[in-house]
Amino acid sequence: MSFSGKVKEELARVCPRARHCRLAELAAITGMCGEWREEEGCLSFLVHSENIAVVRKCFTLIEKTFNIGNEIAVQTAVRRNMHKDSSVYYLCASGECLRAVRHADVQAVCCKRAYLRGAFLSSGSMSDPGKSYHFEIVCNTLEKAQYLQQLMQDFGLEARIVRRKKNIIVYLKEGDRIVDALNVMDAPVALMELENVRILKDMRNNVNRKVNCETANINKTVSAAVKQRDDIEYIRDTVGLSGLPDGLRDVALTRLAYPDASLKELGELLENPVGKSGVNHRLRKLSEMADKLRDSKEVQYDQETSDN
Repeated sequence: MSFSGKVKEELARVCPRARHCRLAELAAITGMCGEWREEEGCLSFLVHSENIAVVRKCFTLIEKTFNIGNEIAVQTAVRRNMHKDSSVYYLCASGECLRAVRHADVQAVCCKRAYLRGAFLSSGSMSDPGKSYHFEIVCNTLEKAQYLQQLMQDFGLEARIVRRKKNIIVYLKEGDRIVDALNVMDAPVALMELENVRILKDMRNNVNRKVNCETANINKTVSAAVKQRDDIEYIRDTVGLSGLPDGLRDVALTRLAYPDASLKELGELLENPVGKSGVNHRLRKLSEMADKLRDSKEVQYDQETSDN
């Protein structure tokens, strides 16, 4: 089962104790995946979904809120879609008392939680957090999308709206916002699973950052050592090392003998050991000397070329 499916299974098992919260959740379900009808004074609604958990949850809410048989009549059905190789589940409820659902008051915090739970259960989805963070609820009108967005903002969830073909999508992209949304909808098991995934991803990212940083430092050190060796070899092959001051000659010969040594190790290997800064200063002097020799050779070559 997908992560989104697990979330919906968990939400389907949540049944509010308060009647007003059950009415709010029913209002969300009927509003997102249902349609209302009123014929000859008889009020009814039809809920349809490919997720049987939605229909089961709707029936449970009706059963606990109304008196089935006396106040309200409920029928369920299932139809097979051969083209998609899936089933569509239907629930039809009729009764005058259903006006309480149609005009449910979603003002209390608990009712807002219930409404968001019903909306996500009916037409929401989540991506696998191991791959990406994405939470969305599909609406068929901009009015519904803006209403949901406002409810989510009441809980500090900065939801955004985007149009996708004929539908309007209310969505969250940030992992911490999705965690908050699961908390609002009362899905603690899914919340903990998501948090565990986030912790593992953060640990993996931290390790990768440290490895990349260490690799970059190693590459930088190796590149610097190669440049130092090339400069020293150039000085040796042009003017020789014997005429260098004792400190520079000692560093030059030690670097040629130990091309992979770090600055600290190089300083400890010198005849008269010095620290990293001292070694770095001498190597910089050698590099400047090599650059001057290269520049003077280029000037001499240019003069010879112009004379010819």
